[in-house]
Amino acid sequence: MRRALARLIGPDRLGGIDLARGLAVIGMLAAHLLTIEEPFELTRPQTWLDIVNGRSSILFAVLAGVSVALTTGGTSPVAGERLRVARGRLLVRAGLIWVLGILLILTGVPVYVILPAYAILFLLALPLLRLPAGILFAVAAALLLVMPLVQAALGLLPFWDTAAGESVALVIGWAYPFPLWIGFLVLGLALGRTDLRDARVAAILVVMGIGTAVFAYGAGGLAAPVTVASDYWGIVLSTHPHSGGLPEVVGGAATAVAVLGGCLLIARTPVTWLLLPLRATGSMPLTAYTAQLLIWAVWALLALGETGALWEFRELEPFWPLTIVVVVGCTLWALTMGRGPLERLFAWVARRSVRTVAERAR
Repeated sequence: MRRALARLIGPDRLGGIDLARGLAVIGMLAAHLLTIEEPFELTRPQTWLDIVNGRSSILFAVLAGVSVALTTGGTSPVAGERLRVARGRLLVRAGLIWVLGILLILTGVPVYVILPAYAILFLLALPLLRLPAGILFAVAAALLLVMPLVQAALGLLPFWDTAAGESVALVIGWAYPFPLWIGFLVLGLALGRTDLRDARVAAILVVMGIGTAVFAYGAGGLAAPVTVASDYWGIVLSTHPHSGGLPEVVGGAATAVAVLGGCLLIARTPVTWLLLPLRATGSMPLTAYTAQLLIWAVWALLALGETGALWEFRELEPFWPLTIVVVVGCTLWALTMGRGPLERLFAWVARRSVRTVAERAR
């Protein structure tokens, strides 16, 4: 237990990232399981929970990029043999995540499973692992500003309304379209190439994130009344969660940056000990995400006789029981076993599949 605890709270681990991932897990649980009044309005407290819709998924994607950056050298990107191994192992992990995503889709739980999209994003990230922070920030900015214009056109293609299109959308995670969402992952890569241990960097992330989010959502709100009667421009100028609109994309990305910065600052204070269960949950996000969908599937089958009845399942008020089970389970596992079971399994398979020269010589 002491060894597992040291891994979770040790000086080599950025607890703020775990905390941010834990918040993303809870946010996705809320988005899935609660009936939330929309849209978010600052003057209507009953709509405040709408902040988790869409933004939790974006936070996950940004943090996935941060994790990839940290495992490939952090502020000093790996090169040579280490880069080859890192790319190979990320490729293996992408394949495993895609397979897991398809299996979760087959449970019939009525959510858009994000894992197939993650797998594709990891593949797209392979050529970018050597790039420094400055170039990555420029690439991320270009993607986040340009791809909403492209994605709005792609999403309107008639193909997606066909049976083949629906099948393709499932296996590639088109609810989180990779041409658009790669911008979030690249932003995370860029953030992971900065010195996230520096409190000044964290403070800058908070200030810039909040400022950019306010500007993006404010601009989107001003544009809404003058939106022309066009499906394309209606999408491009939308602030609604999962719309892929420019204000939503930029605002969601900025919110993720602010949350990450805030969590990094909180992790530097004694408050972080009170949030240890959230950090433990965030230390195994793949396990937590998978567990909540599997528990959902079993619960729905036992209570309703099917897994696909979303509104009927929500009427069972599952949010708090499921959240408590996931958080407590992850905390107990982290304190006794250390790394999450799926994280450990996938890392082991990746290491066995792609070995360094020294490992092959043994």
